Amino acid sequence: MAIVLAAAIMSIHSKRRDSMSLKIWQRLRSEAESVIQKEPLLANYVYACVLNHNSLESALGFILANKLSDDVMPAISIGELFDFAFATSPELIHNASSDILAVYERDAATRSYLQAILFLKGFQAVQVHRMAHCLWQNDRKELALFIQSRNSQVFGVDIHPACQIGRGIMLDHATGIVVGETTVIDDNVSILQQVTLGGTGNEQGDRHPKIKSGVMIAAGATVLGNITVGEGAKIGAGSVVLADVAPHTTVVGIPATQSGKPNSDAPAETMQQNFLRDSD
Repeated sequence: MAIVLAAAIMSIHSKRRDSMSLKIWQRLRSEAESVIQKEPLLANYVYACVLNHNSLESALGFILANKLSDDVMPAISIGELFDFAFATSPELIHNASSDILAVYERDAATRSYLQAILFLKGFQAVQVHRMAHCLWQNDRKELALFIQSRNSQVFGVDIHPACQIGRGIMLDHATGIVVGETTVIDDNVSILQQVTLGGTGNEQGDRHPKIKSGVMIAAGATVLGNITVGEGAKIGAGSVVLADVAPHTTVVGIPATQSGKPNSDAPAETMQQNFLRDSD
């Protein structure tokens, strides 16, 4: 009985995920058709990336494979890796859909879903990492490391393939973000450019930060060691965090100390980066 109930619940969740992804995909196609009417010079590109496909996973695989390909690894081979990842881990499409929504809702400069998948390298780098993580989990570690390397070269984002990342993630601008092997980033997190989530030395084992949901990490911040940044916390730009951060607090400085509390339960969503506006 319990097994049947669990299967029914999983089926309901799967249908909900499929429904959200389908709605995202339908809107993407509508936006693509609008763009080619306004800017005919982009017609071939938009057709190749979106309108020639019948699903979000097909479009994403095509876009990212062509971004990552080089003389050694052709786009068709990388596309097959995305096919493998999407087939092995169907939740990746739900996660990508959540990431599209996160970017659209949090980034004032993003005015369509289409902009996110075509032009925003933070979104693209997260999706590439998800594929690399799938390879890592399936004991294809050398190939995962190759994808990590290409991700770093192409998008300027260096995320170890073992790192665990949730959904609803926004890497804003993204250039120079570095994320270590044992880092865990929960759902609904925003991270800006030049952020490092790293270790404190050459120690082995669990040695990288744990970032809880709702957290915003502003530009140039460094978080080091196996520490926890609590739910709904905010890290000010340029700060160096060396100790746990309590939930729903703002920390700034070198080393970072508490300077107040965010005016939102989820700073990742409001993207309010001026810590002087936080409450005492």
